[in-house]
Amino acid sequence: MEIAAGFLIAVCIALTGVGAGTITAPILILFLHVPAGVAVGTALAYAAIVKLIVAPAQMVRKQVNYRVLGYMLVGGLPGVILGALLFRRVAHQGNWSLVYWALGGIIVFSSGWHICRHFFPSKSDRVLSDRAQWIAALMFPVGAEVGFSSSGAGALGTVILLSLTTLPASIVVGTDLVFGFAVAVVGSGIHFLDGTGDPALLMKLVIGGVLGAIVGVSISPRIPQKHLRLALSIWLLIIGVDFCLKAAKF
Repeated sequence: MEIAAGFLIAVCIALTGVGAGTITAPILILFLHVPAGVAVGTALAYAAIVKLIVAPAQMVRKQVNYRVLGYMLVGGLPGVILGALLFRRVAHQGNWSLVYWALGGIIVFSSGWHICRHFFPSKSDRVLSDRAQWIAALMFPVGAEVGFSSSGAGALGTVILLSLTTLPASIVVGTDLVFGFAVAVVGSGIHFLDGTGDPALLMKLVIGGVLGAIVGVSISPRIPQKHLRLALSIWLLIIGVDFCLKAAKF
């Protein structure tokens, strides 16, 4: 079952570009009944491995802006350390409502943003001023969110880059992907050192993920990605609301 989950997650990532952390933790918690503490750490490690495969390609294609990436890491790395340490405290107390609220909130925001972008695409000729120096401060809470819930790097990072820079969409995706890889490595390292990750579960996810990535890349040219992304975003929105409702019952 875990191998199948890793396979399906990787296929979705390859077809839609939706972040690994946003999908993995909810599937582990809701469908495989993995404890939240184990799910978050394992999802972060899985995201790091998936992005390790993809990130070098973005660099080779010169789709990474290293100046902006530097600003992101200045704020994001301290944030992910703080978020992971905060998660450790919550895990020891056994109060999972904060984790469910964090997961639910970021999934609702991420899926809602994708749905809005589907029906109201951004104008390509809009005039923007580059305010990249503000990014470090804004990426601190993004990193904290990633360390605490495994989600947020893709959705929140993309929104910030689109809002504060004049980077083309391809550079935004590549830069944010490398940032997501960096914070996932740091965050998952802290989680696994604290024992809130499952190496055996991770290995099964990765086995399925490698196969899923190959299948997803091979069939992506024949799949209408725009409509598939919309369907996946609606499904994630429902899951996010379900997390919030569960959090309210704690």
